[in-house]
Amino acid sequence: MGDVVIRMLAVVTAICCLSAVPAYAADDGTEKLFTFRDPAITESSGLAVSPTHDGVFYTHNDSAAAPTFYAVDGRGRTKATFQVQGAQARDWEAMAATKDPETGRGVLWFADIGDNLDGAWPDISVYRVMEPQTLRSASLPATRYRFRYADGARNAEGLMINPRTGRLYVVSKEFAGSVYAAPKKLRTGRTNILRKVASAPLMATDAAYAPDGSSYVIRTYFSATLYRPSGETIAKVTMPELEQAESIAYTSDGTALLVGSEGPRSPVYRVPLPERATPTPTPTPEGAQEKAPDESPDEVAAGAGASGLTIKDVLIWLAAAATAVGVITFLARRTR
Repeated sequence: MGDVVIRMLAVVTAICCLSAVPAYAADDGTEKLFTFRDPAITESSGLAVSPTHDGVFYTHNDSAAAPTFYAVDGRGRTKATFQVQGAQARDWEAMAATKDPETGRGVLWFADIGDNLDGAWPDISVYRVMEPQTLRSASLPATRYRFRYADGARNAEGLMINPRTGRLYVVSKEFAGSVYAAPKKLRTGRTNILRKVASAPLMATDAAYAPDGSSYVIRTYFSATLYRPSGETIAKVTMPELEQAESIAYTSDGTALLVGSEGPRSPVYRVPLPERATPTPTPTPEGAQEKAPDESPDEVAAGAGASGLTIKDVLIWLAAAATAVGVITFLARRTR
């Protein structure tokens, strides 16, 4: 029982810290875009904008579901339901959408990366599916890539892909969260190693890259933080109040964020990015727009604002931790 209490208090502590982090208020244009109408969409955990079909969005359910995803229109109506052939769905937590630079076809990525037991799975998987050219329900083939963290198993809920380089990233959901980079070339014949390249906010629930590759966003239950590809913090943006904030994606023009929640008939909101938070892309030499995955974590974290935390954030965290320790001590004495 003691272990359960400690884990529950740890979560409470994380939430207290997250809610105390100051964030920029979003512009007045925040609006509910649509509500998922399909009764089969009960735990929308991943969200992505179609790279080739205008006004189409993709989502999938969380754990204990089949390897299924849905194409939805701007009114929340399901246009097609797709099964991913040969895929497992232990705990699908995120998805991303890109465009194949050679063919121009859309590519969808589904991340089976959840691990609530922090080490239950020896490896995790990401499935690559070519976006259907016709929005009719079907079964689609997938390419499976297996991954393992260089520094040990962990829980994760964020997946993003840099459209400039094609590199895949996983964002862990922890007190000391991290961004992990996959190798430049993914291989199906062996396990790909994920290496830490930057820090992430506490308890991150999703992540996404901007369509032009000039920034990426990591969201938590209460806010979202925008970063440059180097890991430097650009700004924080407040999020709409949601029952269980899970998903985030950029709009196709990169001027706003789309955020979703789990639960039946859950809403999707459009949150405009403040002008001051919109990065201005600058030309960079080939290969210089992001940190190399083999750099040490210390080198990456040395960049300005890599973790997105301030001294005030740290003090709040310490205060919350001290409170949690006091509660744990009290409960321990009462249950002896």
